[in-house]
Amino acid sequence: MADKRDYYEVLGVSKNASDAEIKKAYRSMAKKYHPDVNPGDADAEAKFKEVNEAYAVLSDADKKSQYDRFGHSAFEQGGQGSYGGFGADFGDLGDIFGSIFGGGFGFGGARQSKNAPMRGEDVLVRVSITFEEAAFGVKKDISYHKVQKCPECSGSGAAKGTTAETCSACNGTGQKRVTQRIGGMAFQSTATCDACRGNGKIIKKPCGNCRSTGFIKVNKTLSVNIPAGIDDGERIALRSQGCDGKNGGPAGDLIIQISVKDHAYFEREGVNVFCEVPITVSDAVLGAEIEVPTLDGNQKFIIPEGTQTGTQFVVKQKGIPYVNSQNRRGDLYFTVVVEIPKGLTEKQKDAMRSFAEACNDSVYVKKKSFFKKIFDRDKK
Repeated sequence: MADKRDYYEVLGVSKNASDAEIKKAYRSMAKKYHPDVNPGDADAEAKFKEVNEAYAVLSDADKKSQYDRFGHSAFEQGGQGSYGGFGADFGDLGDIFGSIFGGGFGFGGARQSKNAPMRGEDVLVRVSITFEEAAFGVKKDISYHKVQKCPECSGSGAAKGTTAETCSACNGTGQKRVTQRIGGMAFQSTATCDACRGNGKIIKKPCGNCRSTGFIKVNKTLSVNIPAGIDDGERIALRSQGCDGKNGGPAGDLIIQISVKDHAYFEREGVNVFCEVPITVSDAVLGAEIEVPTLDGNQKFIIPEGTQTGTQFVVKQKGIPYVNSQNRRGDLYFTVVVEIPKGLTEKQKDAMRSFAEACNDSVYVKKKSFFKKIFDRDKK
């Protein structure tokens, strides 16, 4: 035991290293010196063996405790294991090798069989609808492609009237185990069965309709109710309308992603709708009954005299309906914008001049306040 290096030194960790730090160091070393990465390199093989020996001790709480107390001598009288000097308990080494080398290298671990039940894939379809259709709901015919079981062979892949036979080489598992010995250590890996290519079954007479795959691609059309109140980017999931599952697994879903087209003058925030409404100077000054657009058509609304541009008004219950609610709706908010006329005739300009002369600063509250503040500032 005198020629053995300290196990902590082998893994490059301190004696106070946590289990996670030891495991991380081992993964790095094992990947660096693995024989598959260094074929024919005897020095790398020796270091790989040394790294595994160190980890087999330091990853086991009892063995680590003995090693910390007695060093290598703690294992001098033990039974001969894979490393000699102690019986190695590999614990989670199989999981570690699986994560490093893709699952093929393990200590009794196995890959998922190809003939295990597998859920079918989801199908994503993007549907574009108008602003009004999103607000009030709409029925749409949705066409999409999906993979489904072949109707000729019912998904078996074998010609009609025949069946697929269980592979005798792997007894239907689709996998075989291979044992490899490196430097006195026995490694067991799981590989795909050569005879059935991992399917677990052998088809002697393939189905001509699906070419023995058991599945075909089809086009399907569904009539889908898009609910009122749906918003841009939201999705509808139709369960089990996606691709068929394999080996008895469930079907995937049809996912409908909604894209709402921009409106000419409405904008949406949640269930509320916003728009701008232009009004004339006289409407703003004298007040008026104006037409306000809503999703249900134009609605009359009285604005008070002296309305300023940028003033916002609300029309209750004229917004977007709440999803799955028959009565609740958001509100419509409209902002008035006073339009200043252009291209006036001389007669019209004279009328405006007469109006301006008839008014004094008392009718312009904001203007009066603004210039008063400036005057008071300049006096200081």
